[in-house]
Amino acid sequence: AKTSYDILRSFTPVVLIGHAPNVLTVHPSVPAKSVRDLIAIAKAKPDALAYASNGAGTLSHLTGELFSQRAGVKMLHVPYKGGAPAVIDTVAGNVSVLFAAFPTVSGQVRAGRLKALAVTSAKRIAIAPELPTVAEAALKGFESSQWWGLYGPAGLPAPVVDKLNAASNKVLATDDIRKHLAADGAAPAGGTPAELAAFHKADYDKWGAVMAKAGLKKN
Repeated sequence: AKTSYDILRSFTPVVLIGHAPNVLTVHPSVPAKSVRDLIAIAKAKPDALAYASNGAGTLSHLTGELFSQRAGVKMLHVPYKGGAPAVIDTVAGNVSVLFAAFPTVSGQVRAGRLKALAVTSAKRIAIAPELPTVAEAALKGFESSQWWGLYGPAGLPAPVVDKLNAASNKVLATDDIRKHLAADGAAPAGGTPAELAAFHKADYDKWGAVMAKAGLKKN
């Protein structure tokens, strides 16, 4: 449904809280030991590989589109109603590829029911440092992460914004928060309201371009 607000103008940015990547996983039957292997398989047999997502328009869907565009491959998108059914069907071998959050797939990877090839963040994650990034493994500059920001209503007074920003940055710098986020494959961010605004705009434009190239429409 079409939203009744402007995502870039209806809120006051306060601080970027943190971000977490997806993990690029494949079913064990896929003979790929690396991202380059997966790309080679996809190029050899266009549309032979299908990738699962949490649903149309979700980050896992758009990450798959970005991957396909950057790698020059075609994979069939299979949307599910949430992460759990997407994981279940990938584990069952009904789909071959899945981009999903670390906590969603870590247990399946440890059990050998899925193979993790890489993370989609710009840097490796602390909880699984053995996993390369997609960027270092094959596609330079590739990055896709879910992120969380603290916002207030439009027109929030600057003194209030500054107070909230300072308090948030103080909390985000604590060891407890860093450890809690790291356990889920995430990392704290922090920074100024202006930095969040610039980051949000860049991310919005980035995914808008991916959607346009894929023929997807914004609501």
